[in-house]
Amino acid sequence: MSQSLPVIAIVGGTGAEGSGLATRWARAGYRVILGSRTAERAAEAAAGLAEHGPIEGAVNADAAAAADIVVVTVPYAAQRATLHDIATAATGKIVVDVTVPLVPPRVARVQLPEEGSAAMIAQKILGEQTRVVSAFQNVAADHLADPSHQTECDVLICGNDKDARAEIVGLVKAAGLRGLEAGPLDNAVAAEALTSVLIWINRRYKSPGAGIRITGLPDADPAD
Repeated sequence: MSQSLPVIAIVGGTGAEGSGLATRWARAGYRVILGSRTAERAAEAAAGLAEHGPIEGAVNADAAAAADIVVVTVPYAAQRATLHDIATAATGKIVVDVTVPLVPPRVARVQLPEEGSAAMIAQKILGEQTRVVSAFQNVAADHLADPSHQTECDVLICGNDKDARAEIVGLVKAAGLRGLEAGPLDNAVAAEALTSVLIWINRRYKSPGAGIRITGLPDADPAD
């Protein structure tokens, strides 16, 4: 099955969110390459998830080079350096940027970068030949890590290339979630800002992982 599906690299994939996505996509039959700053850490993390399907490890740049689609799941503080590291390997590919511009200690307060959003930073660093798509900012990592968890949360997908957006809608569905196209990359600022709002709501109402759901869309079916 995986031979007919794109290979996915998850750069910074040894963290909670990257590992959760890797688990879900591997269980759906995708070949997944976990990227890390060191080959040893990547191999160790991949071995820990091997029961779920075809998951392997590599340093970030090698993972990006071997993949058809690159997913970046690093903290905001590491985003720029990581993107520069994979820029050549990612040229011409779809890069899904999951970064949220959280600035500790006030992570429950919206603090957007001068560029407008983390997604715009990614597009600037990677260049116009690379199709950057923003997604997965509003899904709790703990929920992703449990493949049996039915996550009642929509994933907003922003990008300037309509074919790339549509491709990621399919990846979101494969992860057991509903993906909704939410317009060009400029609109990613809304999804990124919502993360701080959700963190505040989680704290206020003692929730393990509040999400968002878009209503009133008769043609947008929930993930199977």
